[in-house]
Amino acid sequence: MSIWIFFKLLGSLALLMFGMKSMSEALQKMAGPQLRHVLGAMTTNRFTGMLTGMLVTASVQSSTATTVMTVSFVNAGLLTLAQAISVIMGANIGTTLTAWIMSAGMSFDITSAVYPAFFIGIILIYQKRYRYIGDFLFGLSFLLLGLGTLRMTGTEMHLGENQALLDFFASFDSGSFLTTIIFLVLGGVLTFCVQSSAAVMAITMILCSSGALPIYQGIALVMGENIGTTVTSNLAALSANTQARRAAFAHMFFNVFGVLWMLLVFRPFIDGVCSLVGYDVTMTKDAVSTAAFLANAAKLNFVLAAFHTCFNVANTSILIWFVPQIEKFVCWVIKPKRVDEEEDFRLHFITAGFMKTPELSVLEAQKEIQSFSERMQRMFGMVIDLLNLSSSTSDKKDNNASEFNKLFTRIEKYESISDNMELEIANYLDSVSNAHLSDDTKGKIRAMLREISELESIGDACYNMARTISRKYNGKQDHFNDEQYEHIHQMMGLTDQSLTQMNRLMGGRKEAYDINRTFNIENEINNYRNQLKSQNINDVNNHKYTYAVGTIYMDLINECEKLGDYVVNVVEARMGTRQKDV
Repeated sequence: MSIWIFFKLLGSLALLMFGMKSMSEALQKMAGPQLRHVLGAMTTNRFTGMLTGMLVTASVQSSTATTVMTVSFVNAGLLTLAQAISVIMGANIGTTLTAWIMSAGMSFDITSAVYPAFFIGIILIYQKRYRYIGDFLFGLSFLLLGLGTLRMTGTEMHLGENQALLDFFASFDSGSFLTTIIFLVLGGVLTFCVQSSAAVMAITMILCSSGALPIYQGIALVMGENIGTTVTSNLAALSANTQARRAAFAHMFFNVFGVLWMLLVFRPFIDGVCSLVGYDVTMTKDAVSTAAFLANAAKLNFVLAAFHTCFNVANTSILIWFVPQIEKFVCWVIKPKRVDEEEDFRLHFITAGFMKTPELSVLEAQKEIQSFSERMQRMFGMVIDLLNLSSSTSDKKDNNASEFNKLFTRIEKYESISDNMELEIANYLDSVSNAHLSDDTKGKIRAMLREISELESIGDACYNMARTISRKYNGKQDHFNDEQYEHIHQMMGLTDQSLTQMNRLMGGRKEAYDINRTFNIENEINNYRNQLKSQNINDVNNHKYTYAVGTIYMDLINECEKLGDYVVNVVEARMGTRQKDV
């Protein structure tokens, strides 16, 4: 019988964790874009940042999701690290709402209410307009069902009457500082192992409300949960970029600092929270009737939730005044990685394990594509430099040969990087698309897949130009004349303008971008290519230069025109339109 109760306990914990995840993801699908705009707009100072983090986290029921959004905005340059720290402080307060929901679920029998919610939810799921509300109802129902089952399982286990369990907890001196430290560490380790502070909080509530676990040890477990959940994010951020690691470390510093000062005022603070809730700390099982003792113990769920809220509010009230100092400290501890950015094949913004929410993972992919786009313009700048080196006279050619070959090798490496970036971003988007996504997010992923394909084509076009220039430089063909060099530079100048406009769009908001700028430059490129094509035929016929030189010359011009087409395709994919639609 005890084995079945044990599996019932595990199953109800699984229901709780799945319900939490489903509810959070449904809320993010319903309000994700709006919440991202709120985060970007409402963080003008540390106090509005803290309030924003609190409200957003309370709305989506996930401090991880808020942290992910915050880090992505820091990466994008829309938030400073100081603003991000204030948002994370607010997220710590917002996440305490979860404890209140759980305390209500553990204190009242709500399992009967979830079945109508399941019925309504399944109806809404099959209606396209309301399916996210249905997902939310299902997630909330699973959460409450898990809590109700946990409550009943705890009652069936008679933990308050289990002498072995009571003796185990009684073996720890409740007045000892060492006992507090042991349970604090235990809470952190448990949270790290199960990867869910909600699950550990639920176990703590069962043990405390049954009378098996004294309140002081229970709250020590809750404090440990606060640290354990930050260890997970810090380990996940080890492979992330510098700003992500700094934000994760700031979260850990915030919670560790709070636990340290809480240990100094541990008992007075807890006694204050208990009196606020109406829990009698001095009541013992032997002094009163069993019914009175259990009625008093039932309030412990609310004591734990109240402590969680009071602790985070008090900690934020202290540290909100020291955000600049915290920023300096985390920047001092987390130094930027010293790598040659140009030769770094690693993706900067997409990190395995850190970005867990599919809806928000799209933000990181967008930032990675922006980096990809900027890299392609740098590659085109190298092609222009290669052309300038190739124009040297024969007496300087030997001196420039080493520099020319070095630059060509670098362009080759960039072409390999572009192939790798396309593949890795595509694989990442493919894994994200396997999740249950909103239609809006699915459309963004389709557009991003087209963007990376066209960006890789830009890299191919740059490499083709570099090979053409290298073939001419190392061959026996005559030099381009001054007029040809001037035409090539003018064409490359127009192409570079189109790349600049593309990167302006990729780094900003598409609502503020005038797509006609890109189309106008593209028309200029096409008209200029047609003009040079006709002129090239005449110049070859007039023996201004050989046919072989004219062929190489037009290869460069045509490749620039192709590159311009790829730029237009990227812009259209990002804007969600086509030239004929404008």
